[in-house]
Amino acid sequence: MAPPKPAPRHPAPQRIVALDHARSLALLCMAVFHFAFDLMLFGHAAPGLVFQGFWPWFARGIASSFLLLAGVSLWLAHERQIRWRPFAKRFGIVAGAAVLVTLATYYTMGAQYIRWGILHMIAAGSLIGLAFLRLPLLVVLATAAAAFAAPHYLRSPLFDAPAFIWLGLSTQTPVTMDYEPILPWICPVLLGIAGARMMSRAGVWARLARWQPGRFGHALAWPGRHSLAIYLIHQPVLFGAVWAYTLWIKP
Repeated sequence: MAPPKPAPRHPAPQRIVALDHARSLALLCMAVFHFAFDLMLFGHAAPGLVFQGFWPWFARGIASSFLLLAGVSLWLAHERQIRWRPFAKRFGIVAGAAVLVTLATYYTMGAQYIRWGILHMIAAGSLIGLAFLRLPLLVVLATAAAAFAAPHYLRSPLFDAPAFIWLGLSTQTPVTMDYEPILPWICPVLLGIAGARMMSRAGVWARLARWQPGRFGHALAWPGRHSLAIYLIHQPVLFGAVWAYTLWIKP
């Protein structure tokens, strides 16, 4: 009989269902926004609907929630020590999906294609966030505040070149369907790291890890466990449904 394999020195953290619920809620809000956008695009809602009133704030809140959860997850996954192999695998998947979104939108949206959207920012934020996992909390929070303020004070024509689109300091907002540059959007990632660290100190994650909902609760967590796949497929499905309704059903 072969000897049992030794337990890993730093085992993968236990999955916290409450975080999956939070991701599921963020995905639902994202689907609502994109459905409203598709209705507007096909003329079933008022022109410019999602660019006025409540909707732009709703969109910013959705993006912030995904990035905040990315920061929380980064801390929980590497709280004891950076687990380089799982990090590299996850980073490669997210970065690859970001490239896929860029290519897909380039061929379907023309000049408005997504050059630096939410997936690009999650990938970059995870990489940048590694540097802040062990820094003092005050440094993390101060950097988050500085990142939030930077676009208001450091914009310059020097950053208007397309090569700097990822930075967020240009004087003109690029014409693109999704845009979350590093400044100010690294801010919610760092706040997620800082908040998760404080919750670890308070023992909150240990208590949440012991909580297991019933069958319905696990069903609600399912989208959050597959958030990247749902992100990639939900808009083509919604777009296709509204297109089919417009073409074949609506008089």
